Amino acid sequence: DLYRKVFVFRKNPSDAYVVLRARLEQPLHNFTVCLRSYTDLSRPHSLFSYATKAQDNEILLFKPKPEEYRFYVGGKFVTFRVPEGRGDWEHVCASWESSTGIVRFWFNGKPWPRKGLQRGYAVGATAAILLGQEQDSFGGGFDFYNSFSGELTDVHLWDAALSPDKMRAAFLSLRLPPALLAWNSLNYEVKGDVVVKPRLRE
Repeated sequence: DLYRKVFVFRKNPSDAYVVLRARLEQPLHNFTVCLRSYTDLSRPHSLFSYATKAQDNEILLFKPKPEEYRFYVGGKFVTFRVPEGRGDWEHVCASWESSTGIVRFWFNGKPWPRKGLQRGYAVGATAAILLGQEQDSFGGGFDFYNSFSGELTDVHLWDAALSPDKMRAAFLSLRLPPALLAWNSLNYEVKGDVVVKPRLRE
């Protein structure tokens, strides 16, 4: 149980990452990914990378610069501009639904304008899911200058597009619906220089 704990990625740049294991029985037609990060990086870095053998950027949450997030589904992406960080935690949730292609992006508990991406697509179920590196091949192919350095916590993945109430609940760390990946019952494996530590502040 990682309640009130964080992954600390200590080095910059780094070859370290965390492997997450989720039981997916079928392709995803809807999903929501949420996480909280704390970093002083100004270079590009990967937060959440979900690759299949057919598509290395099947789901990717990537930060090319401090005031921008890129959210990929099936190798295509949309961009969301955010206020540049003031040295604090940033909480993001991104959801996608296949039937409309609608992407919803929430930053620190607030919704950004919706965008469209990959309508009718299905996200493959056999996946390598990593924190801290961007995969250019299934489970590997890292560019260390896209690695994450800093602290990550509250990582979740659901097989549904969460309602606005649940998006806010994720930001506030309130009770959440059962998830494919849930921070409080995470099945993970650390590879390299990543340390689990108590969160410094709420």
